[in-house]
Amino acid sequence: MPTQHIDHIDINVELQQSINADLANHFKIIPKSISKDELTFYMDEEGAGNSKAIQSELELILNKKVVLELKDSLSVKKALSIYYRANNRNTRSVSFSNNFLEELIFEARDISASDIHIEVYEKDARVRLRIDGLLIEKNTIKKENYLELINQIKIKSNLDITEKRLPQDGRIEYEDFDIRVSILPTHYGEKVVMRILGRNASSLDINQLGFEDKDLQLYLEAVRKTNGIILISGPTGSGKTTTLYATLKHLNNIKRNIVTVEDPIEYTLKGINQVQLKEDIGLTFTSALRSFLRQDPDIIMLGEIRDAQTAQMAIRASLTGHLVLSTIHTNSSIGTISRLLDMGVPGFLIAETINLSVAQRLLRLLCDSCKKEVQVNPEDFPRNFKFPQSLKTHYAPVGCDQCFHTGYKGRKAIYEILPISLEVADAIKSNTIENSDFIKNEKLADKAFKVFANGMTSLDEIYPILINS
Repeated sequence: MPTQHIDHIDINVELQQSINADLANHFKIIPKSISKDELTFYMDEEGAGNSKAIQSELELILNKKVVLELKDSLSVKKALSIYYRANNRNTRSVSFSNNFLEELIFEARDISASDIHIEVYEKDARVRLRIDGLLIEKNTIKKENYLELINQIKIKSNLDITEKRLPQDGRIEYEDFDIRVSILPTHYGEKVVMRILGRNASSLDINQLGFEDKDLQLYLEAVRKTNGIILISGPTGSGKTTTLYATLKHLNNIKRNIVTVEDPIEYTLKGINQVQLKEDIGLTFTSALRSFLRQDPDIIMLGEIRDAQTAQMAIRASLTGHLVLSTIHTNSSIGTISRLLDMGVPGFLIAETINLSVAQRLLRLLCDSCKKEVQVNPEDFPRNFKFPQSLKTHYAPVGCDQCFHTGYKGRKAIYEILPISLEVADAIKSNTIENSDFIKNEKLADKAFKVFANGMTSLDEIYPILINS
C-alpha cells in the first residue's frame, strides 16, 4: 500500500469512540471510516512490517473486518495527541458497560480538567471537559447509556435516583480528591456538572501564584494586619479560591485560630477549622459567621460575600478585631468598593475596614514549543484601545504534540491591587471612588498587555480584558 502524506487527520466524535486510547496508542492507529461490518484505520507507516499481525489482532478484539492504510508517522502521532491522549494511570481502559464513569473521572483528573459536563439532547447526549478554562467535547453517548450513567452518578453521590424534576447537589469522595456534583433538569433530561476538587492545599505557595514583587509586598503587608477585610474579586474560574487557600496556608500557625465557611470545601489544610455551607438547613454564610464570632477566631475566611447581610456581618467581624478574607464577583478592584456601596454598606465603614481590594484573572500561556511570531495589526485590537508601549510583533498559538495541538500550555494569574490609602478612603467616604484619577495602580488590562507583550500569551486571551479596561 503506498504511503499517503497529509498534514492533519480530522475525525468526528462518533468515529473517535470506535476504539479507546489504549488501543490507538498501542497499535498507532487512527480510525478513518466505519460501517456495520468494517473499520478502516490509518496506521503509522513505521509499523508496516507487522500490519498483517496487527490487522488480525484488531479483528479479534473489535469483532469486525479491519482495513489498514499507511500514513506518515508525523501525521499519525499528531492525530494521536489530539484525539487519544495517553492515559497516565496504571489501569486499563474499560468500556462504558463496565466502568465508564470511573474511567471518565480519572481521565479528566489526569489531564487536569476542572469540570465534567454531561448534557442530553433529543436523540443522544455528550460529555465535555473543561481544560484550562475552555470546554472540549470528549464523548457522545447513546440515550439509553446516558440514563444509566445519570443513575450511576446519583448513586455514587448519595442523591435520589427517582427525583428528576428538581435540581440536586451531591459529592463523590475519593482518596485524594473529591467530585462536587450538580444536577439540573433540562428539556430533554438532566444535565450534570461534576467539578473536580483537590483535597490537599499543602503544595500551594503564595510566592508562586503570579504576584509581581511590588504587588506581593502590598498583599503580604495587608494580610499581616490583625483586623480588617481583604476582598478578592473576579469571575468564576479566575483562581480566587486558590489565592485564598495559599493565603491561609501562609497565615496558618499554632498561635492562630483560623475558621472558614465554604461552598464547597475545595482543599483541606491541617490546623484550619473548615465548615461546609448547608443552606437547606439554615447554615448560611451569615449564620456561620455569627457562630464564628463565639469561637474566638483570629482569622475568618468566607467563601463569598453574596448579599448585604453577609457584607454587614463581615464588617462587624473586622471591627471587633478579626482579619476577614473573602471573595466577591466584580470586574475590578475599584468595582468591589462600588459593589459594597450598592449593597448599602456605608462608605465610612468600607473605608474603615477594607485593607486591600484585589482583582484577578487567569491567562492561558502559549506553548513555547510551537508559538509563532506575527506582525501587530492595530485593527485586531479593541477600537478605543491605547497601546501602553510600542509593539511591532506578538505571538500567536499554533499547536503541537507538546500542547495537544491547542497552542496553549498552562495558565498564569494576573492581579490588580488597590491598597486603601488615606486618599482612597476619603474617595470612598465621599462616594467618588469611580472618578479617582489619583489612583495610579496598574489595571488588569495593563498587567494582561504586559504578559502579551512579553510573548507569553495571545491577543485572544487578553482581548476580553482590554475591552473592559
